Amino acid sequence: MSFPRVLPVALLAVSTVALAGCSGAAEGAGDGGGATIVASTNVYAQIAQELVGDGVEVASVIDTAAQDPHAYEASARDRLLVQDAKLVIQNGGGYDGFMEELVADDTPVITAVEFSHDFPGAEGHEADHADEHTDDEHADEAGHEGHDHIEGFNEHVWYDVHTMIHVVEGIAEEIGHELPDLVDATELADNRDALVAELEGLEGRLDALHAAHEGEGVFLTEPIGGYLAASAGLDDVTPEGFAESVEEGQDVPPATLLDATRVIEAGDAAVILTNAQTGGAETERVIGTAEEADVPVVELSELLQGDETYVEWMADNVTALEGALAG
Repeated sequence: MSFPRVLPVALLAVSTVALAGCSGAAEGAGDGGGATIVASTNVYAQIAQELVGDGVEVASVIDTAAQDPHAYEASARDRLLVQDAKLVIQNGGGYDGFMEELVADDTPVITAVEFSHDFPGAEGHEADHADEHTDDEHADEAGHEGHDHIEGFNEHVWYDVHTMIHVVEGIAEEIGHELPDLVDATELADNRDALVAELEGLEGRLDALHAAHEGEGVFLTEPIGGYLAASAGLDDVTPEGFAESVEEGQDVPPATLLDATRVIEAGDAAVILTNAQTGGAETERVIGTAEEADVPVVELSELLQGDETYVEWMADNVTALEGALAG
């Protein structure tokens, strides 16, 4: 039999409706913004909104799957939105480089990639990060370092649940530091702990996949699913250069594409992880080969859809991966 493409539940009803509780650049930037916290994408905006509750306005520059953060060109309205913020959250690592021209030098900035243990030079943001936080370090964070794409580093850290636990803790810490008059400290701590507990539950599910499927192959048409696959114990069998070429919008060399189809036809990949929002002829060729070889395909997205939460979205992705690996 032929496996269908496995889509997380959220992708079955794609919507461009803005996040509940969060406003996009199109709704609020026209009068100079007004949002207290602004994130580069709705992924980080939703997390921040969940931490602060409904009493603080949170906005995102990008909140629709129709926009590709890699290639997004900021507008004057985006500039107003970001520069009026009291706290900015960005991914970094070259993913949302448009933020570099938007953030004022004196605006506090949280950069998610810096919480990844894989980030070059990172010491990790463990529980004692709060004790190490100083005004000088804060100024460095606002200095907009680390925005250029880093060769060999996968900037899609929101697919790394372990890193996102640290990101949530870091955002909560910075909110408490920068917005003490707007956010109740007890409510903030409770919201942080609840969100971390949910993420730890997802991490536990990935640990179970790791125990059951360690060493099985995964083919990544783009780097977006790399962290999720690694957390599940899967080995990347993608021919070198394939995923990077697709992500950068370049043609995959014919020899590399041939190697890709051979890897799938040989049964080296237990699952294919692909990006539902991008791709091209080479990606479709890989997906077609996978379907002919009865290899399941899981489609991932870069942004939240509709009014789902980050945890709901990531849980759907884990569920889709569990189903694909179950055969």
